[in-house]
This record gives sequence, structure tokens and C-alpha cells, in this order.
Amino acid sequence: MDTTRNERLTAWMKEHGHSSASLADAVNSAMERFAGRPGGHDGASVRAWKSGRIRWPNTATRKGLEAVTGLPSTDLGFVPRGGAKSTTAPNQEDPDMKRRTLIGGLAATAATAAAVPGIAPRRIGNTDVERLQRRFTEIIASDHRHGGQLNIEKRAAALADEALNLQNSGSATQRVRSNLYAAAAAFRSSAMWAAIDGRRYEDAQEHMREAQALAEMSGDQAIKFRIWSHAGSMYRHMGRPSDAFAANDVARGLHITRRDPMFASLGLARQAAIHGAAQERTGVRRAFDQAQTAMDRADAQASRPVWLVAFYDQAELDSLALSAYLALGDYQTAEAHAHRCLSSLRPHMVRSQAITQTRLAHAQLAQGDVDAAVDAAMKVPTAAATQHARVSRMLNEFGAALRATAPGNSTVKSWTEHTAAWRASA
Repeated sequence: MDTTRNERLTAWMKEHGHSSASLADAVNSAMERFAGRPGGHDGASVRAWKSGRIRWPNTATRKGLEAVTGLPSTDLGFVPRGGAKSTTAPNQEDPDMKRRTLIGGLAATAATAAAVPGIAPRRIGNTDVERLQRRFTEIIASDHRHGGQLNIEKRAAALADEALNLQNSGSATQRVRSNLYAAAAAFRSSAMWAAIDGRRYEDAQEHMREAQALAEMSGDQAIKFRIWSHAGSMYRHMGRPSDAFAANDVARGLHITRRDPMFASLGLARQAAIHGAAQERTGVRRAFDQAQTAMDRADAQASRPVWLVAFYDQAELDSLALSAYLALGDYQTAEAHAHRCLSSLRPHMVRSQAITQTRLAHAQLAQGDVDAAVDAAMKVPTAAATQHARVSRMLNEFGAALRATAPGNSTVKSWTEHTAAWRASA
């Protein structure tokens, strides 16, 4: 039996960050969408496809693979029995049928437009893409002002659906369609981040899976990086450092990090924060040194996505360092990074300023500087203190630590009165 290795499938998996197990899961989920029950594949099944031991999977499996990858089976290196061409690509079966595309474990619905006799289809162009990109900029601005709000999450998810609906509304070039998928993925990733920031982790994981699907269809490396990097942050906040490392490694493995040191720097900075959560002091220092080096050699004039330009700079690097060293219990170093971050934060980073002030208060209290800690905590705006889930939780923890650390200190009463005023004005 000819068992020539399937290099095309192997190359596709490497490019898109799939292990044998993750591709099996994605195909199983795709099969469930159109067959009503999941497939039974595992890592061994995928290894059989890669090795060439299975050269032409059954029809249901081929449909699942084509849904996941967006490619005909023959383009994935599979060889039809008798030399026949694959005919299972969803848009070849029925041009009027909605096709389901699942990539990375979740379905993203993409329907081809039905032709209406005698009526020319609308032409979708760059102006439609540019309009969506302007709306994305608005979402980014709202996130940096407020962060974590359910209305931001819902608005971003609705805009993702709007971008997908455009796929139905007329004809377009492949480039425009790819840009629409990228826009939908960008909106979903913002919905994902809003849910993470609001500690709505189940919702965040749902958005993540759909964002991953859309990003794969778009082929946009930058948005793939954003989604996987967000996933790393999500698992870090959930207290799952092993999963956080795995997700962040996917982001750092994309070739965009080799093309642009700024992406490499962000990936390394978030890796360092995960090392902090995992109590790996050496890993923290090494990753931050590498992140700083990468940032220093990045071209400041290079063209980058609005979401990256809007937040990643020296202040954000120090913010991630603050988080890492706080988790390690190195409060003096954490405080130094907090002051550096606050000194260079841009005015629109309202949410980040509130988080940094709160972390600074924790670092100062842990060093016994009660007055300075309470002063820092009181600088957090009322809106963030009462409406941002992550900030509210950290401030509640600060209050508990303050009462335990300095039960007889007059600042405890001041803090209690201050938080009562927050709640009254919220």
C-alpha cells in the first residue's frame, strides 16, 4: 500500500497552528453541524491522514475537513479513489445552500448569495469594508474608556453578524470577502475581550471559538494573533496557566511575529505575565527582557492594525510587568512598574489607568504603606470602581486586605466612607 506522506495537510496544520488533536476536534464539531452528531476522530485519525495511511477519508469526514479548512479535499493532499475529483466542497453542492464553516472548533455561518433571475446582485466593495473598519475603531475606543461592559460585548457581536450578513447581500472579489471575514473576526475578538474583562468567561470562550473560525477564513495573521493572544490572557485570568501558555504559544508562533517585532514584543510580554501567574520568577524576567528588546527594535513608523496601535506601547508593557510581579509577590518591583505605567499612559486609556491604580494600591499595601495605598485606591474613578467587574473585584480584595492589615488605622474608616460614597453615586 502506498503511504506517501500528506505534506499538504501537514503544512496547512502547521500554518494554522493545529495539533492533531485540535484538528480532530474541529472536524468532529463540523461533522456535528451537518450530520447532527459529532465525528469520532481523534489525534490518531489525523496522524493517519498525515502519514498517508488514509489517502481518501469517507464522505462525511471530507465534508468536515473542507468545512474546517475552506479547501477541497484534493487541495489538502488527499487522493480520490480512481482519480475522481472531490465534489464535497460546500459551495459546489448547491449554490443556493448556506454553507457552514467551522475552524478551530466552532461554526461560523457563511452563506453564498442566492441568484435572483433578472436582477443583478449588489456589488460589495471596499467602501463596505471601510465602513465596518470605522465601526471597529469605535468599539476599540469604547473598550479603552469603559472596558468589560456587556453592551460593548453585545454591540461587537452584532457588528460581527452584520459583517457576515454582507457576505449574503451580493457579489464581491475574493479579497473583499476575506476582508469581511477579517472584520467579523475582529468584532468577535472584541466581544471576546469585553467578556474576559467583565469576567464572563463562558461567553468569552464562545466568542473565542467563533472568532477563531472567522479568522481562519480571512487568512489575516494579525487578527489570528489577537484572538490567540486574548485566549492566553483569558486562561491566565481563569487561573489556568498551562492553557494560557498553550494559547499564547499559538499567537507567538504565527509568522507575523517574525515580520514585526511589535507583535513579538506583545506575545513575549503576555508570556511573562503568564509566568507570573505560574510563579515562575526566572521566566518572568527573561520574557520581559526579550519583550523590551523586541519593542526597542520595532519600527515606530510601520503600519499596524488599529487595535494594536491603540493600546500596545511602553505603558502596556509596564502594566503587564506590574501584573506579573504582583502575582510573584515582588511588591517593590511591581510598584516601580506601576509608576512607570501611570507616567506614560495615554489619556484615552481610562480603563487601564483604573486597573493600574488598583494594582498600585495592592503593591503599596503589601509593603505596609497604608496611607499611600489608600490614596492610590481612592483615585480610581467611580465608574470603574462600581461598573468594571475586574476593578470592582480587586478593590473589594484591597478593602479586605486593608482591614486585615491595619484594623485600627483611621484610613480604614476613610476607605469605608469612600466606598460607600462610590456605591451611593453609582
